[in-house]
Amino acid sequence: MPKLEVYQSLWSMELRRPDGMEWPLERKFEMCAEAGFDGLCYDTGTDDADAVRRLKPLYRRHGLKALFTVFPKSVEGLRPMLALAAEFEAPFVTVIGQVMPLRVEEAVPVVRAWLRQSAEIGMPILFETHRYCITNDMFFTLLLMEAVPELRLCADLSHYVVDREFMLPLTEAEQAQIRSLLDRADSFQGRVASREQIQLQLGFPQHRKWVDLFLGWWEYGFRQWRRRNAPDAALRFLCELGPPEYAITGADGYELSDRWAEALLIKERVRALWQGLESGPG
Repeated sequence: MPKLEVYQSLWSMELRRPDGMEWPLERKFEMCAEAGFDGLCYDTGTDDADAVRRLKPLYRRHGLKALFTVFPKSVEGLRPMLALAAEFEAPFVTVIGQVMPLRVEEAVPVVRAWLRQSAEIGMPILFETHRYCITNDMFFTLLLMEAVPELRLCADLSHYVVDREFMLPLTEAEQAQIRSLLDRADSFQGRVASREQIQLQLGFPQHRKWVDLFLGWWEYGFRQWRRRNAPDAALRFLCELGPPEYAITGADGYELSDRWAEALLIKERVRALWQGLESGPG
């Protein structure tokens, strides 16, 4: 039976409040374990390898699995990050590549080089649909997928909703483009966007139409993933609600909603979607 594993982002646990209050690192791990997350994702954008390795006891102590998002700034810059993720027995590495050619034909050799490194080290990689990286634009990514059939995605569709300024209701052509991305996605990230805002407050009634849109996409993506994967495979979903300035704040500098509560809500909603596929008619 395939299973769903839901991770929380360690970056999402940053508060960045005006009063400077932050949760201690150990407390973040405790909260995620107590809330029933399967693991924690670590962004290796700035820390050195030794700093990351010091997290191993926390992962072990709290029974959480490790996932990594990396930001290689050169072709060879990915290799040590893959080796580091292998030390943690991560299932894969999500790549937000900071090598950004302007033309698809120039991006293909970069992607293929990273895929070769992945094969050499034995650490799978997924390319996140993300702004300001090699997959910055949805149209560019669709062409890159066509040029490199073995490229697999981590789908964070919030970036492309803003990137393309989608209006509701989406056209059939736009939905078909999104489905093409979801058909290549082996992992998903949880954030809801609108055409003008990267991260919406989930409980605000005016945002309901966008929440429903994303829930529908995730359900479609889950269904397609189950059809093409082995019966004992595991799908990873990452709750990634970013701190300010991803999160919108009021005039006092404090957020307009409770991101931790929203992460728990996303976790429960996607597990309910998954359970619906388990018990539904196929």
